[in-house]
Amino acid sequence: MKYKHIVVVKRGPPENLRIEECDLREPAAREARIKVLACGVCQPDIQNRYGLSPFSPKVPYEPGCAIVGVVDEIGAGVRRAVRGARVAAYPAFGGYAEYIYLPESRLVPVPSSLDPVEAAPVVLNYLTAYQCLHRRARVKAGDKVLIIGASGGCGTAFLDLGRLAELKMYGLASGSKSSVLTQFGAIPIDYRKEDFVDVMRRVEPDGLDFIFDGMGGDYINRAFPLLRRGGVLVEYANPGSLRATLRLLARSLVRNLVPDGGKLKGYGAGFSLIYRKPFLDDWAILFRLLAEAKIRPVISGRFPLLEGGRANALLESGQVVGNLVLVAPSLLS
Repeated sequence: MKYKHIVVVKRGPPENLRIEECDLREPAAREARIKVLACGVCQPDIQNRYGLSPFSPKVPYEPGCAIVGVVDEIGAGVRRAVRGARVAAYPAFGGYAEYIYLPESRLVPVPSSLDPVEAAPVVLNYLTAYQCLHRRARVKAGDKVLIIGASGGCGTAFLDLGRLAELKMYGLASGSKSSVLTQFGAIPIDYRKEDFVDVMRRVEPDGLDFIFDGMGGDYINRAFPLLRRGGVLVEYANPGSLRATLRLLARSLVRNLVPDGGKLKGYGAGFSLIYRKPFLDDWAILFRLLAEAKIRPVISGRFPLLEGGRANALLESGQVVGNLVLVAPSLLS
């Protein structure tokens, strides 16, 4: 029996995604075979395809970093996964597929009542926002924050969770996307028409408590002076290369040595592959919040599971508000 998956055959545009077939094998020991129900289309998918990441895999490879599915079969020694159970995972690669094989230790339980399409953005985008807010920054009600890149998948997750945490939020987005910011109670700043530095200095002259930057580049240097004394800038944007990553680490060390000055902290969801417990704890919290309807991901597009190229092209266009999700045929009918 065969199954289909998407492969990046060479670096470059979405046209370099190809649908290929594989043999459907039995799971190995301590491994589960997952039938993919939904897979988020995320910025790391784009960055890896162009090789714009310190950890981009060699081509050919299978993209897709955040999935929700159902356990289809289990291998010998599997104890915590049962056939038919709804699960999520952050495999980093391989999610654009009808099936994926994963160690049972990588699987996260998902309430069966949840819509897999809404659950998919929780796996990476909401996890990133939650951990930046509550683990790296430790925000509290009333804190004043700026979200750089507020209209995308991660940005809208920050808005949703920031609303829940009762933060005073400002967000950078183009004017055409400002309505999603106001929907979550944030004050939009149109970066195409306004200098956000001038705006923030005028409306928050005492400085911001926290800045969350998902754009990178010169935004760090421009935004950092907007912090109050003791404020924190959390950088979660992909640095783009190993050299840029080391430069960010060095900059963090220098910034953080200044007594009572602003602090610079980095964040990467890739640590979930090493340090499991905090990530498992936070996924459980987020899925509970989704089940209780306390959070609601913005879904702007659903695509058939094997139309990853079309979804990638739309994400690259810069027109997307919120999340794009690849969906199994059974959920589209």
